[in-house]
Amino acid sequence: MTESKSMILGCAGKSLTREEINFYRNECPWAFILFARNIGETEQIRDLVAEMRDCIGRPDALVFIDQEGGRVQRLRPPLAPNYPAGGALGALWRDDHDAGARAAWLMARLHAFDLLRYGITADCLPVLDVPIEGASDVIGARAYGKEPRPVIELGRAAAEGLMSGGVLPVMKHIPGHGRAFADTHFELPTVDASLSDLQRHDFAPFKELNHLPMAMTAHVVYSAIDPKNPATTSGKVIDEIIRREIGFDGLLMSDDTSMKALSGDFPTKAASILAAGCDLVLHCNGVFEEMAGIASRTTGLEGKSLERAKRALTYISKSDAAEETEIRAEFATYFDAVA
Repeated sequence: MTESKSMILGCAGKSLTREEINFYRNECPWAFILFARNIGETEQIRDLVAEMRDCIGRPDALVFIDQEGGRVQRLRPPLAPNYPAGGALGALWRDDHDAGARAAWLMARLHAFDLLRYGITADCLPVLDVPIEGASDVIGARAYGKEPRPVIELGRAAAEGLMSGGVLPVMKHIPGHGRAFADTHFELPTVDASLSDLQRHDFAPFKELNHLPMAMTAHVVYSAIDPKNPATTSGKVIDEIIRREIGFDGLLMSDDTSMKALSGDFPTKAASILAAGCDLVLHCNGVFEEMAGIASRTTGLEGKSLERAKRALTYISKSDAAEETEIRAEFATYFDAVA
């Protein structure tokens, strides 16, 4: 079997083309990610996921998805209920801390039920960004709150809910996207806050939850740390802040390389991301030529990155014996619209 490369890739449609199959077999990405364009009906999703894994000869290969609730939710009815956004959980928490945390756990546990029935084993959740007033609404209602404490408590509950159901959580966007005044899908934001303010406000949830197995970087420049490079391609941010200050030694993936915040061609992006210290390069949009560019400069998963990858997989080794109907019924006492 070919050595896995340090990349996570998407695909163009609801089934793999012959070109994609041959490409995945030759390039062997470590994992895959699904988006709304890949989602049809139950058997189609299962077949696509199985086909992806078959291409690389790894039945345990992770398949990721963004299933947060609110506007960022790839599985929709009838495949999965529409769930509330993180901000709604935060509003519940402000009225009753225990109820908010319980609802966050329940919703994540329901995500695990929803995802595993299609073979999807990793969810890009929890969102640990702490927005400030006036920031871009690219995070907005996705955040649990505008102070670190609810973000920490609800983020922890969500991660534990996913893991109890056998799904790997990915905290995002480390070291914090909440001060960005631009949408990284379209441009690169620069945050000019002082290091002390970042430590107190933005880094706090990630530091508190640094034991979690996986995180996704922010395509954001922090001028107090590295005024030239966004976190994703900044060796200084990754080494000094993410690894040392925050203390995260889990598996670190980039945010999507097809977003406009990152400059350069795709081979350059891939090389810069890995050189900065990310373990994995993420490419989401399924454009074949772009994926080929990513693969051309992506190396095999080895050393500490391979160790982190193996360790991450142990977090999804088994799920608890919870009854789905009971979990749904309890969640409905908080949000009856998704009963």
